[in-house]
Amino acid sequence: MATVPDHVSESVDELLTAIERDRDVSIALAAARGSHAWGAASSESDYDVGFVFVPDDLRQYAHLETPPTTIHAASDTDARTAEIECQGWDVRTFAKLLADSNDGAIDLLRSPIRYRTGYDPTELAEYIEEAYNPMDLYHAWRGIATSNYRKYVSHHLVSTDDELFPILEVLEDDDAYVVETDDGTATISADDERYAETQTKPTVKRNLTICRAAMSARYLRAAGERGEHDLPALEFEAFLTEQAPAVFDAERIERARELLERKRAGEGAVEIGDAVGHEFAHPPQGIDPEIHAREGPDVTRLDESVDEMIAATE
Repeated sequence: MATVPDHVSESVDELLTAIERDRDVSIALAAARGSHAWGAASSESDYDVGFVFVPDDLRQYAHLETPPTTIHAASDTDARTAEIECQGWDVRTFAKLLADSNDGAIDLLRSPIRYRTGYDPTELAEYIEEAYNPMDLYHAWRGIATSNYRKYVSHHLVSTDDELFPILEVLEDDDAYVVETDDGTATISADDERYAETQTKPTVKRNLTICRAAMSARYLRAAGERGEHDLPALEFEAFLTEQAPAVFDAERIERARELLERKRAGEGAVEIGDAVGHEFAHPPQGIDPEIHAREGPDVTRLDESVDEMIAATE
């Protein structure tokens, strides 16, 4: 199982203990999220931690003012480590996210780096990998790819109300832009004062996020059409080596691996332009429910896991 330095684990534990003390909760499970969880961290990467908590007084769930559903906390550690950022879900919200086949909740269960395991997630993770709804997960990954591409990579116009319109073509003769809209395309005059041309920062990190999400969505779709629906491996290198060749050509895999290696080498903030491509970053919106829709995790089974997480904190 992947690990982090001992002093990082100690700092995470201190922060989680402070959260428990200050927020009157108990933490049943805590694990790495982000680049450390899927094998893309560099020596400069922050430590993102996801956790599941239970209110110390369960009667709060019956009160008119219910307990918080999420908790966020961050801590600047000493010079040896980057910042630690924690995001937690209460046990009820976590179960709901699993019922909806939420990518973040599923990845928390699958994380190879665990900081707190009062509740052992192994059995639940195995169940969710078999019971998740591919339709929900496909659209989650597709949304990550398209929204990050739109926000961080694509050359775009921004309106006065901060809406983004990716520029597909610059019409120099007509002094206008052809932009992408939710309904297709539109032509906007360069003289239209409601819009301004801007360029986001297409870094290695952003391109890698888009690439991983787009590949995950496309792989899930292709695997489902083969009747499998096996989840892409959380560890991105393992996915590229063991699963991706069944769906993607060697050039696409090599481009993804190059982004991964550059991120690991500490080049995450380096601007490199569009390394993914508009078309690849936008997996098809339509997906056949006859092939990909399932009922998802059983509510009774998830309630049993909720009971187990509560028991683990008593």
